[in-house]
Amino acid sequence: MTEAEIDFEVDPEDLPEISDQPDVPIGGPSLVVDDLHINYRVFGGKKVGAQYGKKSWFTRLVSQSREHVGAVQTVSAIRGVSFVARHGESIGIVGTNGSGKSTLLRAVAGLIPPTKGTVHVSGEPSLLGVNAVLMRELTGERNIMIGGLALGLTPQQVRDRFDEIVDFAGIGDAVYLPMKTYSSGMSARLRFAISSFATPDILMIDEALATGDATFRQKSKARMEVVRSEAGTIFLVSHSLATVKAICTRVLWLHEGNLVMDGPSEVVADAYGRFARSKRLEAKAQRAQRRRRG
Repeated sequence: MTEAEIDFEVDPEDLPEISDQPDVPIGGPSLVVDDLHINYRVFGGKKVGAQYGKKSWFTRLVSQSREHVGAVQTVSAIRGVSFVARHGESIGIVGTNGSGKSTLLRAVAGLIPPTKGTVHVSGEPSLLGVNAVLMRELTGERNIMIGGLALGLTPQQVRDRFDEIVDFAGIGDAVYLPMKTYSSGMSARLRFAISSFATPDILMIDEALATGDATFRQKSKARMEVVRSEAGTIFLVSHSLATVKAICTRVLWLHEGNLVMDGPSEVVADAYGRFARSKRLEAKAQRAQRRRRG
């Protein structure tokens, strides 16, 4: 495992402590993931080998579809993951690059069919940045309407919340400009604002908070607590362990597609932090050893 794959940050900054989280009642199950497996088929290069004689045009055309035979690999992105999420929970997902964090969210959102196992959802999941279906060529104003409608709001509900969404995203008059003129941070903040103000049953956030400063993360945390208080469930994938510990009450640790640990946020985040630090030290030692050999 290389150092680049160890994707976590230790950034206390000015995030609130765990004890500052409001006591939200935990309800019944909102999501059940049972023995979930997700496999990808990866197509590699063409067949290699000696070619005898010159093939005719017709032979080459017929054999084109066979040139990749033997170059197909199956990659197991999720391997037998099972857990139950409940209404009112805020669940962080941590793990090194390639551990299956984003794949798990996409499977819960219904964007990837399970290879094996089942995903049972009570309510409508909203994966930040996917269900909002934002279009770069259109203005932020038009995207707020389109994204709100895609998430189940009525046109009047979108108009009623328009000013609040713009203020939350902090984009000001840029809302009347095409989104292709936005920075990545502005786009991410607007997606978060649209998705969270629709108050979905299950809100899934994949690294959206990484684009904001401490003030935006504080606003995001407050907004997510509103979602939780209305019996919603939140999933957060983040490289920042401090953000996960401050916002989430529970953490799932994935590694190479397996669920390594599931428990209270502080316990699991600390365990993952120790693991990631050890891997960083190991990668550093390996680089030093290679330099000495060179």
